[in-house]
Amino acid sequence: MKQRITIEEYNIKWESEFNKLQTLINDVMEDSILSIEHVGSTSIKGLAAKPILDIDIVIEDYEIFPEIVKKLETIGYYHQAEWSYKGREAFGRKDAFVPWSEESIVWMEHHLYVCDKNSEELRKHIAFRDYLREHEDVAGEYGRLKDELARESKSRTSYSEGKTKFITNILEEIN
Repeated sequence: MKQRITIEEYNIKWESEFNKLQTLINDVMEDSILSIEHVGSTSIKGLAAKPILDIDIVIEDYEIFPEIVKKLETIGYYHQAEWSYKGREAFGRKDAFVPWSEESIVWMEHHLYVCDKNSEELRKHIAFRDYLREHEDVAGEYGRLKDELARESKSRTSYSEGKTKFITNILEEIN
């Protein structure tokens, strides 16, 4: 059975939602982190995307990771070790109100990761994002590919695999 993959036209709300999440998470983290990066397709103005934010929290090194986990748990995130790998730790949300705040906001769906500042995965996320921001023609090509894959793919896995060659080619060109 085919899994439906929804691609939406760019929405300025994505940037606004990221900014609100960034502020709330930053407040909880205090001075424990280096930055919070909006990566993935929703971070590229004008690019159609699945309406799911990708967020990378950047830390100095893994020595502080346990502290970061505790702070994220206070606002409703939990570490997903099964979806994590070296340099990129995944976090799930306990409910739609995560990150919890006084306003009880139902947040847009988002994927949250914690990355070491020297992580290869973080480097790739930032490099690909910045390249698409600087090359609108390539971003448009990527958007068309994603539309086609969303129509033709039978699963999220095949959709993701279909994007991999394009992303790999861009990253090789950058290097």
